[in-house]
Amino acid sequence: MTPGQVTPRPVRRRHPAPGSRALRGLPLRPLLLVLAVELLAAAAVVAGVLLVPAPSRSEWLLAGLLGLVAVAHTELSVNAERIRRRIAETRYVNMTSVWTFSAALLLPPGLATAVVGVVYLHLYLRVSRPSGTPPHRQVFSAATVLLAVHAVAALRLPGGAAPGSFGDPQDAATVLVALGVYTAVNTLLVVSVLRLTSPGSRFLAILRGGDVGLELATLSIGGLVAVVLADTSPWYALLAVLPLMVVEQTTLVRQLEARVDTDAKTGLLNPAAWQWRTRRLLERGARAHRAVAVLILDLDHFKSVNDRHGHLAGDDVLQAVADVLTAEVRDDDLAGRFGGEEFVVAVGGLRPDAALGRAREVAERIRHSVRELTVQTASAGPVDGLSVSIGVAASPEHGTDLNRLLAAADAALYEAKHDGRDRVRVRRPDPPAAPGVATPPVGLSYGT
Repeated sequence: MTPGQVTPRPVRRRHPAPGSRALRGLPLRPLLLVLAVELLAAAAVVAGVLLVPAPSRSEWLLAGLLGLVAVAHTELSVNAERIRRRIAETRYVNMTSVWTFSAALLLPPGLATAVVGVVYLHLYLRVSRPSGTPPHRQVFSAATVLLAVHAVAALRLPGGAAPGSFGDPQDAATVLVALGVYTAVNTLLVVSVLRLTSPGSRFLAILRGGDVGLELATLSIGGLVAVVLADTSPWYALLAVLPLMVVEQTTLVRQLEARVDTDAKTGLLNPAAWQWRTRRLLERGARAHRAVAVLILDLDHFKSVNDRHGHLAGDDVLQAVADVLTAEVRDDDLAGRFGGEEFVVAVGGLRPDAALGRAREVAERIRHSVRELTVQTASAGPVDGLSVSIGVAASPEHGTDLNRLLAAADAALYEAKHDGRDRVRVRRPDPPAAPGVATPPVGLSYGT
């Protein structure tokens, strides 16, 4: 599986100069893992060269063609790949695994290593370096691919035998198992480093950031390329280039669409995207007879944080609170930033009779997590003593329209602020209007 790079979240506005963070700047645990992976990859390469018989002339030609087509593919898609790398949230997923996986299936380990070397050196020169990726990250990425390639080679070449064709069900099963081995080796190594580099990050969140579906689709194409090349002319590899470019363009469009929905400072949903998705959540909940809770959160005394520590430290605090929201809500819930120090959360799929109780539990967890924060800032040292006030509303008690839910939660937030801050308040549902009495407009009925 094509590895992602250990990249900072794109939502932060302050980055070191491209490539300025050296390998020695990594924390100890991820540094040790990176070095261990690279040493193990080097050992695998040496073993593959020494223990496997010399390649045949046809294998040399196939290796050269795979390297040539991979270089041509990168050149044709270089602009799209540079953009995709820059906007990748957790892992950048390139599509060169089509060629490296094919090489692992078709070639002896030594030649497969050569293909990986050509692919990743060219990828670094044409995509990674112009995008500001430090060299050690590309080396680590190539090392994870080399280990995956050698794992497949060990599976495909028991005792060093030359690869055969893929003409029977047993060979098809071997390709599928090889795909799983390649994926498992590469994914576990990359995600392990990402998790060690970003404490508190979640395995599934990292996988989604790397787009597992795209990785598996790319490997599947690589398997098909290997099957075709095993029994036909190597030049048929050229037929894979155009479909790959179409997939890359489609993926780029989807990534850009996701970027448009994201708040630039925190990585949460922006107001328009959050409201649109929450309305869809309410519609699905109504059809399934499930409730949706809305939480509005406001950081207490945030202006004093900016005044005392500066706006750069304030940005770090906002990011830390956003990370708390991401950690404390489920993957299917919606967290967004409404601007300034105000955040919103939509919790769906709740039982109507328990929605407010469940929403209060979520809000209290968030409040306690914020109180325990000590935010390490680059500009002003640690910032602590933070707190947040939260207003809660839920359907159907406060209505089934998003505007009414927001108005009710906002009124509850006002109560929390008025009662001393650092607390959760749930808006009491309004009594039903008397017959013949007009209901006041949304907002007026809640005093906002």
